[in-house]
Amino acid sequence: MNLIDSVVGKYDAELVDLRRDLHSHPELAWRESRTLNVVQAHLERCGWRVVRTPRSGIVADLGTAGPLVALRADVDALPIEDLTEDPWRSQVPGVAHACGHDVHTAALVGAAHALGAAHEQDLLPGRVRLLFQPAEEVMPGGARHLINHGALDGVERIFALHCEPSVDVGAVGLRVGPITSAADRIDVRLEGQGGHTSRPHLTGDLTFALAKITSELPAVLSRRMDPRAGVSVVWGMLRAGAAANVIPDRGIASGTVRILDAKAWASCQAVVREAVMDIVRPYGVTANVDYLQGVPPVVNDAASVAMLAGVADELLGPHHRTEVGQSLGGEDFGWYLEQVPGAMFRLGTRTAGGPRYDLHQGDFAVDEQAIGHGARMMAGVAVRALTR
Repeated sequence: MNLIDSVVGKYDAELVDLRRDLHSHPELAWRESRTLNVVQAHLERCGWRVVRTPRSGIVADLGTAGPLVALRADVDALPIEDLTEDPWRSQVPGVAHACGHDVHTAALVGAAHALGAAHEQDLLPGRVRLLFQPAEEVMPGGARHLINHGALDGVERIFALHCEPSVDVGAVGLRVGPITSAADRIDVRLEGQGGHTSRPHLTGDLTFALAKITSELPAVLSRRMDPRAGVSVVWGMLRAGAAANVIPDRGIASGTVRILDAKAWASCQAVVREAVMDIVRPYGVTANVDYLQGVPPVVNDAASVAMLAGVADELLGPHHRTEVGQSLGGEDFGWYLEQVPGAMFRLGTRTAGGPRYDLHQGDFAVDEQAIGHGARMMAGVAVRALTR
């Protein structure tokens, strides 16, 4: 672990520069070519065998014998305007790293340098695979793309990190069991006979029916699904009509369905479809439900979390880890954990005593000391997992 600490320390400034470069040049899902070119150059400098997967993504390997552990970072940005005033703010209008994937990527590059040095000194007791994954921000995510191209072949355990603005920099958040929720997308499209608002009885009052969907579907699910499953429906977009005195003939409600429990996730889609049809039936409109089952919960393996805890105590110091709760956020790292054991940890990004900048917001900002801490944790847990 001393080698990991010293190597990451040597590259601290370079990793910050890397993160700022990626932040200035964000790329949306499946379009991450520049980002991956930059990453590949770093990996080849420190001895990794790099394979670019079709469409987007990198799978890189180190070592030739022994058990195989994987480390994953996501590389895509969000379609959000960068509202920060930093000199390295996004140069791409309407696109920003507002979820910290630039931090994840830079941290895993730092881990690559440390593990490369360990391999050169014959101190790596096995093999490590790095996954630089595209398209985490779109459903069902790029994880399945990498899995389909062999990213998990031979892997015995996998780890990932995620920025956490509620945890101070220098600390990490851990949790055994589910740490995120399942997340699905729902689009309900209604069609009906439009008309004048003075004669709603001669129309399918589509706007009224749309309002019923938005308010009653969450209520129905609260009674049809086990309340312990934590089903949450939240609408992000409603669209219908263009004039106050015209009942439109079509409209749409779009939102997300989030579920804490994996078993409930498997049955939720059928309940949603049935409930929507029941709700609109009295109003003389027809409904079409597009339901995209997105990602399962990320369920952390207890042994993997114990490894992360040991690394945190050794590299960050005792008292620099905390237990975090289960988030309703979705994360496609859950697809990997359906195949092999592993864990995701929360990387503290808030300056102690400073403001909290929330994820998926244009003003999201991080304390850049987090990059080095993330690199140390990722490299350290790979070595610990191989040693165990």
